[in-house]
Amino acid sequence: MISYKDLGLVNTKELFKKAIAGKYAIPAYNFNNMEQLQAIIQACVETRSPVILQVSKGAREYANQTLLRYMAEGAVQYAKELGYEIPIVLHLDHGDSFETCKSCIDMGFSSVMIDGSHFPYEENIELTRRVVEYAHKYDVTVEGELGVLAGVEDEVVAEKTIYTRPEEVEDFVSRTGVDSLAIAIGTSHGANKFKPEQCERLPDGRLVPPPLRFDILEEIEKRIPGFPIVLHGSSSVPPQYVEIINKYGGALKDAVGIPEEQLRKAATSAVCKINIDSDGRLAMTAKIREILATKPAEFDPRKYLGPARAELKELYKHKIINVLGSDNKA
Repeated sequence: MISYKDLGLVNTKELFKKAIAGKYAIPAYNFNNMEQLQAIIQACVETRSPVILQVSKGAREYANQTLLRYMAEGAVQYAKELGYEIPIVLHLDHGDSFETCKSCIDMGFSSVMIDGSHFPYEENIELTRRVVEYAHKYDVTVEGELGVLAGVEDEVVAEKTIYTRPEEVEDFVSRTGVDSLAIAIGTSHGANKFKPEQCERLPDGRLVPPPLRFDILEEIEKRIPGFPIVLHGSSSVPPQYVEIINKYGGALKDAVGIPEEQLRKAATSAVCKINIDSDGRLAMTAKIREILATKPAEFDPRKYLGPARAELKELYKHKIINVLGSDNKA
């Protein structure tokens, strides 16, 4: 058993209290490799932002759970070397079973998500409560989910969105004991978050996605006032990255994300954690494709991963300052 406290990590409890009071959201950035982790820590140190390092089940399999644990511990020391100690959470994104969550808790994660949203309501409650009971023994915080997000992210796949039902949230929170709740109000996983027929197409061909259901969010806030709310699938899919990817051989058709102004509005509510993964993938892929296409003789990974890391850092700084509002909150 490895305690996250021995790694220098923190759980989400105090971070979420401060975020709700301060009307901002904590960035929850996914990572799979060293360059992504470096970019996240650099961006958060330079903007003085707390951060939630997210690891999916797929990322654990890709990078190895032991390496990830040491990478997170290294991230804490790296932030200090960069000159500012920021609060860092290591969080399991979309845990799909009690066993996966327990394994992460035992390996030093300070926060886990148990996603039972695809199960019947009572099964979701039972699974979530079981994870909470184990996690709270070790002061690890737990995120549950009500409602289903459409789209694809790693091993999480859903055909359509099922909006969170506000009338269920009080019962779910009280019976499970979760520390935060992911809800479905119109965000979606992946780079193609919406089908073209769901959007308005402008004369220039760009798609305008349907707006988030702030009415559902407001009703949930009334029912569980002050309770930490999480938004998954909140990448904005910047068109400049889609254009670069497609220019240099990519095939992203009708990729569209969540408008940043809607996310900024959400961050001033009880939404205190916003997950961003696809935007980071797009930024890195765009820069790597550009370099390999314009410098075909290049074969040193540092020469294309380094610029991709720098691009990613700037993207994350932009999100922190202009979307989440978490700058200078560490």
